[in-house]
Amino acid sequence: VQLQASGGGSVLAGSSLRLSCVASGSTFSITGIGWNRQAPGKQLEFVAGFNSGGSTDYADAVEGRFTISRDKSKNTVYLQMNNLKPEDTAVYYCAADPEYYSDLMSLYRTWGQGTQVTVSS
Repeated sequence: VQLQASGGGSVLAGSSLRLSCVASGSTFSITGIGWNRQAPGKQLEFVAGFNSGGSTDYADAVEGRFTISRDKSKNTVYLQMNNLKPEDTAVYYCAADPEYYSDLMSLYRTWGQGTQVTVSS
């Protein structure tokens, strides 16, 4: 499986962006897929994903502002980000795994190249 993320950019606080992650290759093998981010000088952190029940999980910091969705016909996962804040500035990574769901995203074995999101006040 290969993942290609896109949609990042530089925006003002309060703006919106939509990230896309297109999966290619053996996409039938994907069980879990979602988004993580890494801010400058900080550790990688979970943002959003799908749990084993098929529902969505979000980090507390983005709950209510970000929405993850997927279009299986296009092998694409989206992250709609609204009301962006400067603290959302980070490189956003799409990740996928044949075995784990969102609760174990740190163990995901396939990662995209990342897309930069910069939010200024």
